[in-house]
Amino acid sequence: MSPDQLEQLSQRTLAHYQQRAEEFFVGTVNHDVSQNIAALLEYIEAPAPYLILDLGCGPGRDLKTFREFGHTAIGLEGCERFAEMARAYSSCEVWQQDFLKLDLPALHFDGVYANASLFHVPSQVLARVLSELHATLKENGVLFSSNPRGNNEEGWNQERYAAYHDLENWRAYMNAAGFAELTHFYRPAGLPRERQLWLASVWRKV
Repeated sequence: MSPDQLEQLSQRTLAHYQQRAEEFFVGTVNHDVSQNIAALLEYIEAPAPYLILDLGCGPGRDLKTFREFGHTAIGLEGCERFAEMARAYSSCEVWQQDFLKLDLPALHFDGVYANASLFHVPSQVLARVLSELHATLKENGVLFSSNPRGNNEEGWNQERYAAYHDLENWRAYMNAAGFAELTHFYRPAGLPRERQLWLASVWRKV
């Protein structure tokens, strides 16, 4: 895709969330993602409290949880309405940035929490985005990701662009960006594998 096509892709996806922000908040605010949050926090080796980047923080549900746990969490969100809602709901700082135009400080965060967000990044630019996340982590920092899994297909799902990686493909991208795998698991917990539609994984910067 050309730069203009990538820009249009991003704006179309963000517009989908902008138009449905309140509906999305109501539908997700009570989702139990405690397993994901615990998976990130378990592997951070820095002294607490941690400095965490919530990448694609949406309306702020998990930002609020990190703050209540005593950590300093900063949200990053491309959707303007989500960013506004996240600031109000979590009382945390939120940066409005497009995933394809990240502007992140170097060696800054103990952890990056990417819950249901990185799957919106086209494979064409995924290596660059992961390298930017690698650079913003402190030495030995930790990245958590959770993405809907698939067979490495990508394209439009209604008005959202999405890429559906399997474990081996995701590993290849993460390893190439300088991350070492710590663990992975499938969600929701307790269901047969064919009904576990989400692949969660934890990685250390090396």
